[in-house]
Amino acid sequence: MPTPPNSNSEQEDTNEQKGEQPESNQQDKDSKQPESNQQDKDSKEPESNQQDKDSKEPESNQQDKDSKEPESNQQDKDSKEPESNQQDKDSKEPESKQQDKDSKEPDSNQQNKDSKEPESNQQDKDSKEPESNVQDKDSTQTESANLSTLMMDDSVTITTESYDYKKLIQYICNGETLIILSKTKELIRLNSPDFVHRTPEEPGNEQVLRGSHEGLVENFDANVSLIRKRIKNNKLVVKETTLGKVTKTHAYYLYMENLVDREALKTVEERLQAINIDKFYSVGQLSDCLEDQVWSPFPQLLNTERPDRVVANILEGKIAIMTDVSPTALIGPVTFFTFYQSPDDFNARVLVGSFYRIVRILSFLAAIFLPAFYIAIVSFHFEVLPLELANKVKMDINQIPYRPLIEALIMEITIELIREASVRLPKSIGQTIGIVGGLVIGDAIVSAGLVSNLMVIVVAFTAISSFVVPSVELNTSIRMLRFPFMALAALFGFFGIVIGTFLFVTHLLNLSSLKRPYFSPIVPFQPKELKKIFFREPYYKANKQVTSFSPPKDDEA
Repeated sequence: MPTPPNSNSEQEDTNEQKGEQPESNQQDKDSKQPESNQQDKDSKEPESNQQDKDSKEPESNQQDKDSKEPESNQQDKDSKEPESNQQDKDSKEPESKQQDKDSKEPDSNQQNKDSKEPESNQQDKDSKEPESNVQDKDSTQTESANLSTLMMDDSVTITTESYDYKKLIQYICNGETLIILSKTKELIRLNSPDFVHRTPEEPGNEQVLRGSHEGLVENFDANVSLIRKRIKNNKLVVKETTLGKVTKTHAYYLYMENLVDREALKTVEERLQAINIDKFYSVGQLSDCLEDQVWSPFPQLLNTERPDRVVANILEGKIAIMTDVSPTALIGPVTFFTFYQSPDDFNARVLVGSFYRIVRILSFLAAIFLPAFYIAIVSFHFEVLPLELANKVKMDINQIPYRPLIEALIMEITIELIREASVRLPKSIGQTIGIVGGLVIGDAIVSAGLVSNLMVIVVAFTAISSFVVPSVELNTSIRMLRFPFMALAALFGFFGIVIGTFLFVTHLLNLSSLKRPYFSPIVPFQPKELKKIFFREPYYKANKQVTSFSPPKDDEA
């Protein structure tokens, strides 16, 4: 007989053997006992009696039994029971009885049984489970459940519309992946295009000293995100349309629902719908279709590549039109004085911004009228100059073999050639051509006696004045307009300049931008808006954004 263990170890062994009886013996008893008798006993024997029996049984007797039963016999019983009987018992035992036993058996005993059951038996049970049942469970997942999972992805669109092959082809051309389900007759559109686009860098022709340095790109989602980052308001409306029967170019226009000019919006929508061209590949085509007078030298829509400038105009009740093939946004309606405003005006102090706004307007007058005034003075009106200056100019001009108009044309064309070459060449070479070429050519022309020194000064000052204008389109128009004024000054002197000015102002008064007056707030005259041409108001006074066309309908922005 082995030596009995101490009291503590005996207590633990009794508890374990009471609850940890091998699963094989327990299942033999369960299988031999009839199912009906087992259920009757379970129902008749209350739970309290069971607990009383456990408590009445002396602990010492239980320990003696455990000590007398050798451990080797227990192992022999486990090894003798075949595995096949175990599987048969498992299959014969109903599921309901098993659940009743599990519910009545204490949690502690259940955990002990789980720990004692070998891992190999558990693996054998798992391997015996038929593979067909697993496949049946997987097949019960319907296609609708799979579709509902796909619908959680924003890049997936599911539609049940009838198959229009023209639309299907257009979806594929847009870079989408199509999946047609034959059973449910549903169409799954996967938004999977991977178009190449650049980063939103600052545009080269609209650089600023202070403020944002981001720029629009040739991508719809990127441009809209740049604008929505600055306008977090549900009043911002984005609408899309398609231009070009062959190219199918996407165009979209943005505006604030509570601030937009309704008549201008209606004009934009009508003109976009009226566009009937086959090939659309340039923003210049869109500008021609939207402007009121295409043959005018003055732009009637503001072109910009800066998102902050687009946002500032949208908040004033204007409309921005963009495409996915160009980073340029067209903004309208605008006035003539809108082109002289720069983002630097609003990023600088009030006095500084107002000063540079006045300088830009004066530079516009100098760029158009200065060469014409020089030609008129040296040709007809020497008396307006002081005597000493008139004598020097006269001596300098007498060495030139042709009239002042030809002299001015030579210099103006030379400046335009240098400017165009510097734009087309790479940046490093273009800057060198612009500086060195201008100095070398200017000095050589003066040394050869083809141009007077005063004419070189006038043309250089005129070129600098024309580049001060923030808008590239208006800058080009100003350089073109100086030639008609030079011709009128050479023919009629000051009287020719007056005639040209009269025609110039008359044309501006007749222009309109999306059927809105182009020369506002002068015509029609609006005294409160007139000061904004020359001065920038402080922000604390500009609580309400009022445009030159119509005030906002409410205070929401």
